[in-house]
Amino acid sequence: MFEFLKRWFGSRPETVEFDDERVTRTMRNGETESIRWDELREIQIVTTNEGPWVDDVFWLLLGDGVGCAVPSETVGMQRLLERLSALPGFDARAVIEAMGCTDNNRFQIWTRTEVAC
Repeated sequence: MFEFLKRWFGSRPETVEFDDERVTRTMRNGETESIRWDELREIQIVTTNEGPWVDDVFWLLLGDGVGCAVPSETVGMQRLLERLSALPGFDARAVIEAMGCTDNNRFQIWTRTEVAC
């Protein structure tokens, strides 16, 4: 019986890790997706109406044609949130609004602003 659950959900937790170069999410099945910091153009939070029994908040780290979707209950998300909140222009109010949302919605949390030289 538990073998079925392991195949369905995987035997390991989802994780997200980052270093100075990139953010990498490792899914339960071992697949990964990542985005380099220099590719990151915006951060959004997507909420669904499916909670509270399943994760219903997802962080989207988006670039041009690349991205990484991180469920909010992913191991390492708290540490990543601390790093993301240090980005200039990070909208903490939008994060609070998103965390309180119980509907299907999308929140813009951060957008890269290019500095002209």
